[in-house]
Amino acid sequence: MQGLVIQNNGNIYLVQLQTGVSVECRIKGNFRLKGIRSTNPIAIGDNVLVDLQTNGHSFIYDICDRKNYIVRKSSNLSKHSHIIGANIDQAILVVTVNYPETSTGFIDRFLVSADAYHVPVIIVFNKVDLYIENERNYLDALKQLYQHIGYRCIETSVVSMQGIEELKECLRGNISLFSGNSGVGKSSLIHQIDPTLDVKIGLISEMHNKGMHTTTNSHMYTLSGGYIIDTPGIKGFGIVDIKKHEVAHYFRDIFEYSHQCKYNNCLHQQEPDCAVIKAVGEFRISQSRYQSYLSILQDMTEDAKYR
Repeated sequence: MQGLVIQNNGNIYLVQLQTGVSVECRIKGNFRLKGIRSTNPIAIGDNVLVDLQTNGHSFIYDICDRKNYIVRKSSNLSKHSHIIGANIDQAILVVTVNYPETSTGFIDRFLVSADAYHVPVIIVFNKVDLYIENERNYLDALKQLYQHIGYRCIETSVVSMQGIEELKECLRGNISLFSGNSGVGKSSLIHQIDPTLDVKIGLISEMHNKGMHTTTNSHMYTLSGGYIIDTPGIKGFGIVDIKKHEVAHYFRDIFEYSHQCKYNNCLHQQEPDCAVIKAVGEFRISQSRYQSYLSILQDMTEDAKYR
């Protein structure tokens, strides 16, 4: 019988069957021998085939083809990947300019991975009720930058309710994955969208201005006309399964100018007559975006040394 993976807890998966009933399942022993290199061969959002057992020990014995997924480098095993969610219509990247601060490097790495696997992203700037003038100015600059590149941006606050209705409308009829650093308010937003959902809401460490983990496992929630996948907060976002010469393809602003470079294999670092470097110097490409691009290339170089 076919079902949808809606939660995982270690090696136990909660699968919602086509009948509407949810059952706990384990993976059949030979499943991991299929060449799947991720730390989690089955992800939230996967459609799977289940062997139902009357004794309560049901098994997942196959996985249906994925239309897409978002993947990041595993924090524990650098040569492996971790699939955050599969078969999603859009990703909601929740960021904050403070309380805690989300770096542009993190934002850009997430966008690259999402674009590489054909997942549209909406950037949600949360906690806008808290910001003082200089923080507000920085938020406006970030919002202008990413809107110019082509990403939809929404400002939200669970205190003032700003942007909540707009976000609800975006979620309607879609499978939406929520992601971001710990403490940016993903769970609070989800609770505000639907107060009936059983989501845990955490606090910010006053000493370090960082979020403390509350969501420890991904969970898919049913909305009226859609689904939300709530994921654990993440500190970094390592890029996997993308080659060096492909990275620029997923920086929309850099890719726009890369066709004008003298050499087809230009990596936009120190090559002569590089149109990208020229565009950065002329402020047509953001310096922060270019630094994010270089940082990803540097990580790939470092990883290659240890393979």
